[in-house]
Amino acid sequence: MSFTDKINEDIKKAMLAKEKEKLAALRDIKSKLLLEATSGAGEVSEEAAMKIVMKLHKQRIETYDIYIQQNREDLANEELFQAKIIEAYLPKMLSEEELLQEVKNTINELSASSMQDLGKVMGVLSKKLAGKADGKLIADLVKQELNK
Repeated sequence: MSFTDKINEDIKKAMLAKEKEKLAALRDIKSKLLLEATSGAGEVSEEAAMKIVMKLHKQRIETYDIYIQQNREDLANEELFQAKIIEAYLPKMLSEEELLQEVKNTINELSASSMQDLGKVMGVLSKKLAGKADGKLIADLVKQELNK
């Protein structure tokens, strides 16, 4: 079962169960997948789908933070709920310790020694860890390790 099929199936279940909030989050995922499919080659790959879902999750969390800063608890709770729904479709994220180990291994494999090698290391890690870790966290750990 493809990722798109799974989303469609979950939309049907949410409609039958009359879960409006869950349905809104799932429809948002589906609309972004359809948009990607119509702008690209047709079928959305699993990797592209994961990037879309990660982006949607990140947007929900950022919006939640903004609502909290503005003391809008009602809107913040809705965003957090949708973020948790979307999070269920994300792959398991690496812990910071696992991520640090991957960064160290890649730096050793590429014989990177200074900040000039940042782009080379980030290129490899971005492809290797796509969907498994936040890019900003990867970049921070790489910079930390290269500055040692």
